[in-house]
Amino acid sequence: MTAAPSGPAFSVHDIPFSTYGSWFDISPVVAEKTYAEDLHLVSHQNGMHAVLRMVPLGTTTADRAETRVEATPGRLSWIGESGRIDLAYESPDTVRLRGSGLGLGVLAAAHTLTPFSGTYFFHDPAADAHVFTSYETGRRYRVTVLSGSIAEAAGAQALGGGDRGLAITQDGGGGWEIAVEELDTSRPPYATSATFDDIAESARGAFADFVDAVAPWRSSGTPAAELAAYVVWSATVRPTGLVTRPAVLMSKHWMDKVWSWDHCFNALALAPGCPELALDQFALPFDHQDDSGALPDSVTHSEVLYNFVKPPIHGWAFGHLRRRLPAPPDQAQLADIYGRLERWTDFWLTARRAPDAELPYYQHGNDSGWDNATTFDPERVVVTADLAAFLVLQLHELACLAGELGKADEERRWTAMAEDIQTALLDQLWTDDRFVARGVATGNTWSSDSLLDLMPVVLGEHLPVEVSSALADHVKAHLTPYGLATELTTSPHYLADGYWRGPIWAPATVLVEDGLRRAGHHRLADDISARFRALCETHGFAENFDALTGTGLRDRAYTWTASSYLLLAEAHAHREGR
Repeated sequence: MTAAPSGPAFSVHDIPFSTYGSWFDISPVVAEKTYAEDLHLVSHQNGMHAVLRMVPLGTTTADRAETRVEATPGRLSWIGESGRIDLAYESPDTVRLRGSGLGLGVLAAAHTLTPFSGTYFFHDPAADAHVFTSYETGRRYRVTVLSGSIAEAAGAQALGGGDRGLAITQDGGGGWEIAVEELDTSRPPYATSATFDDIAESARGAFADFVDAVAPWRSSGTPAAELAAYVVWSATVRPTGLVTRPAVLMSKHWMDKVWSWDHCFNALALAPGCPELALDQFALPFDHQDDSGALPDSVTHSEVLYNFVKPPIHGWAFGHLRRRLPAPPDQAQLADIYGRLERWTDFWLTARRAPDAELPYYQHGNDSGWDNATTFDPERVVVTADLAAFLVLQLHELACLAGELGKADEERRWTAMAEDIQTALLDQLWTDDRFVARGVATGNTWSSDSLLDLMPVVLGEHLPVEVSSALADHVKAHLTPYGLATELTTSPHYLADGYWRGPIWAPATVLVEDGLRRAGHHRLADDISARFRALCETHGFAENFDALTGTGLRDRAYTWTASSYLLLAEAHAHREGR
């Protein structure tokens, strides 16, 4: 009898080991661009905090054992010459570990201690367990020994500096096993009848069910689909704190938030197989919509930020989302989303239009999602063509929704407004064969070598043929062997790791590919899709990529990159299957 497939293997240096619903992961990444020698339990409640350090030990607890780490979606393993340690998630807040031939140190992670920081460690007699209380996360981490023995416990009830934690070793040749739980204040002593193998198999099966739901089309022609699905699945957290719904974080590394345009790509990828989760992703930022109609910049466990916004791609996204759902939203859902999109659109039309102006403006590059794009070098408060284009698509979607809801007058009003803004876009910002930006304060106009200037290609079928053809020609100049550089590689401002000043990004790729395809530029769209898919298959799902080498940059486990791969791979698989 053959064993069930374990899922794709991956490096925990690139992708944290976690499970659906959990607010913690197991990883050597303990802060932004910071890698520790040992794997840590890293929590994302109240920020990103390394809580526990896990050290494989040799035959004596004083000896660190040399091991290699292997990971698949259901199981993480330290493997050494004399034995191994395995870890699996029993639930979102509990992991089980077992070892044979190796011991394990479970220690408080190193912190720069102040009177109100660090981790307090003690033995709790009511649960017969050792507890680490983290000031940083505001949570407790309880270690219960199920078999084996505690060889050493140091720092119990200590204050201030110094090591604290315990070492677990086997009794004779019998191995050892522990449970580690993340909890708030108290719960009954840990108890279960499930074996470690049962738990690991259940975790493997949960992921297998997820990947079958979101990528049933996968094949040898889409070899990164399972790993992309794992990145999304393992970055999903349960509702807690300010996170009102099950949420796909951008990452369980340091980009552990939901930003108010990133979430759209995760929603789209999830829609056919996990429709409720997809709708939750779309709706989450709208749960924090303010009185002006603005969406927050980002949402996470203990923080909602309003200092910037993100571009209004939500009409574009919802138009695609509802066509991808296995069953259309009902009238109540449509009415709810219509109201939220209407308020979001009104924000741009009122709070972000200068008096007597027809086109809205960004207050900073951060509002565009392209934080430091060269479009914003001359001025920051800027009328840009991409913003007008997204707003046109959002107005068209509002018109469609109004029609379906029987609001004929509003349907006509939104349609007329979309036409007026597109006319203003072409009249005011289209010059010769390209779009320019305009400073709100000065009225000056300029063009740049940023791909952002070409984003009105997202209008697709709405664009005049000569405009879409000119944009397509300019898009080709941004295409490297790996995908679309966000700044021309020949630009004096190009930077290999310059964030939006050169690297390849997933959302720009998806938006451009979609617009080109809807405008009839199928060959170029196919080429962009193929290059980006090959990039992910070779270099993973980084936040962005070096446009000339393909190397993954910044956060290496980014969900909108994984979701964008799934979207493009699914569409490719369906085209191949026709």
